[in-house]
Amino acid sequence: MTSLVIDIGNTLTKIAVFKDYDLLEVQQYQQPGEDEINALLGKYAIEKAIASSVKPMAEPWQAALQQKLEVIKFDSCVVTGINNHYKTPKTLGPDRLAAVTGAHHLYPQTGNIVIGGGTTITYDYVDAGGNYFGGSISPGLKMRYKALNHYTGGLPLIEADSNFEDSTGHNTASAIISGVQNGIKYELTGFINEYIKTQKAYNIILHGGDGIFFDTLLKNSIFAPYIKNEPYLVLKGLNAAIQKHND
Repeated sequence: MTSLVIDIGNTLTKIAVFKDYDLLEVQQYQQPGEDEINALLGKYAIEKAIASSVKPMAEPWQAALQQKLEVIKFDSCVVTGINNHYKTPKTLGPDRLAAVTGAHHLYPQTGNIVIGGGTTITYDYVDAGGNYFGGSISPGLKMRYKALNHYTGGLPLIEADSNFEDSTGHNTASAIISGVQNGIKYELTGFINEYIKTQKAYNIILHGGDGIFFDTLLKNSIFAPYIKNEPYLVLKGLNAAIQKHND
């Protein structure tokens, strides 16, 4: 089945086309319109669509799309293969649920620590049996830099530096970089250590716009052999849900 998969995030909207489980094309937009959607519909023989959104209001182009083909709204009712033990499933972000679904679909024989780097940093865990109990949410990389600038009177707005390796800042700019980036590194390793206390086999799956950056932070750690980069994990999770829903 050829599916149109839509992930509406806080900053970007990602739209992908899958043939069964093969990713054919992916595009991302700050704000897509009907023209972009129609171009994909004209290029592929799309049979169904699935949409996930972290925003409470529907985008204008969504109504037009629903007039052309069936669009399944992604939520906990659509997912199969995941035993969702989250106490308030209706408040669980669909991007987190989709990422967990994608992780368990791609790596079903082991536990998966799923770390998403975007507007926020999310930490979730799904075991080999597909059991999911919840996770954690903290401020994202850019949010931390912006917060230091916004909530202080004298700290400048600094850009992330993927080549920064010194643990100590020797001026204001490098002190901010050290605090933010080393803070995230220690946060990452702290959460991972907590998850693996009871797990003998696991993957660390990084996804989202800052996933590669997090890989850089962890490259010299003991966790490096277990890291898997899946930048399209949420899209793959959404596609797995609609493919299994169609069976």
